[in-house]
Amino acid sequence: MSDDKGAIFAYTSEREALEGFLDYQREGLLLTIEGLDDAAARKAPTASSLSLLGLIKHAATWERRWFQVIMAGRELPENWPAVKTDPHDADMMVDENDTVEHWVSYYREQIEESRAIAASMDLDSPCARKDIIECNVRYVLFHMIEETARHGGHADIIRETLDGTRQS
Repeated sequence: MSDDKGAIFAYTSEREALEGFLDYQREGLLLTIEGLDDAAARKAPTASSLSLLGLIKHAATWERRWFQVIMAGRELPENWPAVKTDPHDADMMVDENDTVEHWVSYYREQIEESRAIAASMDLDSPCARKDIIECNVRYVLFHMIEETARHGGHADIIRETLDGTRQS
């Protein structure tokens, strides 16, 4: 596989490939918000209610939930699943208190923690929170690649609508 600039991704193991693809999707999502101020990042310029900042906030929140709660079994009482949000997409809603600097930094912190958790476990290791979902580390990595890529696609459309910027 290669990126648009011709860099070759030569993965030597399944783990390396999964982690590499996930990192590539994470960085692609973060790239869509680069250079925007808070007001522009909060805008929802399409038929949906999605904004770039809301997508980054959502990605950060679920990065934490999947790796720290589901995979590692950590208790985070200030966070899901102890706290149920209503409406369902509340973690994508932003207001004037939400900033690009905060959510990008928070997302990067969660990514680093996720990498450490994943690195400490075998791909076949079962996730700790079987009461939420029965899965293993491999499943979580695949799931996060899919979800991050999906939101990256949403973000590409939003960014292009905002100012014409295209990632490719």
